[in-house]
Amino acid sequence: MNKQAVAMTALNLRPLLLALGAILACASSLQASDARGPVTNLPLPRFVSMKASEANVRRGPSLTHRIDWVFKRRGMPLKVTAEYGHWRRVSDHDNAGGWVHYTLISGVRTVLVQEDMLTVHSRPDPASPVTAAFELGVVARLGSCIIDWCEITAGGYSGWTPKTKIWGVLPDEIRE
Repeated sequence: MNKQAVAMTALNLRPLLLALGAILACASSLQASDARGPVTNLPLPRFVSMKASEANVRRGPSLTHRIDWVFKRRGMPLKVTAEYGHWRRVSDHDNAGGWVHYTLISGVRTVLVQEDMLTVHSRPDPASPVTAAFELGVVARLGSCIIDWCEITAGGYSGWTPKTKIWGVLPDEIRE
């Protein structure tokens, strides 16, 4: 290749390289909360719950991958961290996880109580009346969330609790 051909190739690549640099700069400026799943276009990470009473957790996103363990609790909150076709990479509150088929999970939001005899209040205020106390490990339905508090419901009881006492909601998440 002569010098003129090399110079022409470099000139033709310049706009492409500039565009690629801009894309990389934009991508690196994205925060983790701005990440979107390539299949669903939903935020990553996000929380879901177990729709099935039993779900095989696989090492990779296909039926040919080995089953590492089985989740066995309907309603258990799970964190989705990746997507691939019909598969979602999930983890539980202990950060144990793998790939599950999307039909085994639901968009219904639940949380896991992280403190034994967690008191919930009538309002998002520690001075408000206590409406119930939930045992460690209770799976509760997630309601509204403000900056530091979320409303949860389980066993016919509901109330507000600090976000730090439950697992299944992002720290900065607000829900109406």
